[in-house]
Amino acid sequence: MRADAARNREKIIEAARAAFRTRGYDAPLDDIAKSAGVGPGTLYRHFPTRESLVDAVMQAWVDRVNDAVGKVLAEGGTPRELLLRWFATYVELISVHKGGPAKITRAMEDVGSPIRTKCDTLRAANKQIIEQLGDELRPGVDSLQFARLVGGIASVVDQGNLPAESVGPMLEVVVDGLLV
Repeated sequence: MRADAARNREKIIEAARAAFRTRGYDAPLDDIAKSAGVGPGTLYRHFPTRESLVDAVMQAWVDRVNDAVGKVLAEGGTPRELLLRWFATYVELISVHKGGPAKITRAMEDVGSPIRTKCDTLRAANKQIIEQLGDELRPGVDSLQFARLVGGIASVVDQGNLPAESVGPMLEVVVDGLLV
């Protein structure tokens, strides 16, 4: 890739990241191109579909997920503290962009979703937490259930425009129901 093309690609990704954060994943692509200082044709040459642009924006997110689970596990604490800390981190990770919680939670089971492989990183992180908790969790709890429960809470907060402090009490109810 030529240097100018690589710069344009990065400008488009940064403009998309900002647009998705404030306007959600349905932000108009032409507005993203304009914000990046490129024409729509340049955007579509780099990202032929909205999904391919979302995928590129989410690559940095994958790295944050991997770092976050490592930090949560390293901090230790009681099973309840660990799970509350992970779930709060999980909510932050999937709530970066408006509409993100619902999109990511839906993609967990959608084999055709272009962000499915990114979501697999989140499921793997959930599995690490589950393995750490071991017998402290109710039998049969899996990473997809984690994703659905916490994704549901994050979606309610996101779509209902609830204050961020409303997340904690809801997470406590879920955690208390998951631990034996």
